[in-house]
Amino acid sequence: MDSTETKPGQFRSICIFGAGAIGGALAARLASSAMLKGATITAIARGAHLNAIRDKGLHLHEPGKTEPLVARFAATGNAGELEPQDLVIVTLKGHQLTAASADIAGLLKPDSRVVMIQNGIPWWYFHGDKTSGLEGRKVEALDPDGLIWQRIGPQRVIAGVIYQGAQMLEPGHIRLTSGGLLHLGEPSGASSPELTAIADLLQASGWTIKTTDRIRDEIWSKFLGNAAFNPISALTRGRISEIMDGPAVDLVKQIMTEVHNVAGKLGCHVRETVEEKLEHGRGLGNAKTSMLQDLEQGRPMEITPLTRAVTLLGRMAGVPTPANDMLLSLISQLDASMAKARAQEI
Repeated sequence: MDSTETKPGQFRSICIFGAGAIGGALAARLASSAMLKGATITAIARGAHLNAIRDKGLHLHEPGKTEPLVARFAATGNAGELEPQDLVIVTLKGHQLTAASADIAGLLKPDSRVVMIQNGIPWWYFHGDKTSGLEGRKVEALDPDGLIWQRIGPQRVIAGVIYQGAQMLEPGHIRLTSGGLLHLGEPSGASSPELTAIADLLQASGWTIKTTDRIRDEIWSKFLGNAAFNPISALTRGRISEIMDGPAVDLVKQIMTEVHNVAGKLGCHVRETVEEKLEHGRGLGNAKTSMLQDLEQGRPMEITPLTRAVTLLGRMAGVPTPANDMLLSLISQLDASMAKARAQEI
């Protein structure tokens, strides 16, 4: 790739792989962007949501606006129908990536980049990492058999960390509950022309974008809350306000402290202290975590990127994580019980 010539206008075919609440919002705004007039935006979706997008477009309900943005764009449930794309934006959860990796790989040109917007610790974490002393290490649990690494390749990745409240109201309708902020960065910390071009096109479509040469700091800063609230909410069936007002808040503090310690040992700076993150959590009100929503919907939970990763990276860094170890055992048992129940329903 002659990256010195990369411009936003070069992205004439863009696929959003995973058109849930965040992915659907990305697709809707990109399809409505004047910068991308004439480009082909395609979303990979499924079920009733896919049908609704095809029939009536995607309705994006944005903060402060009385009428939704109605965006028309191509949508399919079969990535194999598409030609290779200039850019692929992946918004799947970490535990869904292995199964989808072959389809994602089939969408890539030799020079295509892949924006990975994911919560928790990503499969490519140590690629290009200059701060931990573990550059190039692979974490088997995050990428079983190395299939994502082989099929997609960490060198294609531009990492994304998003702060955006989003809710699927019904098929074809998504509500954003805040202005939103998306951090983007190369795993190597480089300031590449591709990173700049992708940031520009997303900014032009209505997102607040910050590029960074230390994307792992942003990963851990968000992870500080996710690692604690997600599994505890699933185990207790509690919303964040209920957790913060109950006896489990002491466990939240222990989990966050361990996460902070692991991040620091790996050379990362977490912006908030544990106490500041706890105070931030109190401001989240009755929000439901994604893990609790998955549990209620009978879906597999995102355990490895959000919980197991703390214990694995803790061992690699030589940092004890006893509270996270206990939490991992409990949430894994719950997930196994739910999987057994799903199997019996078939």
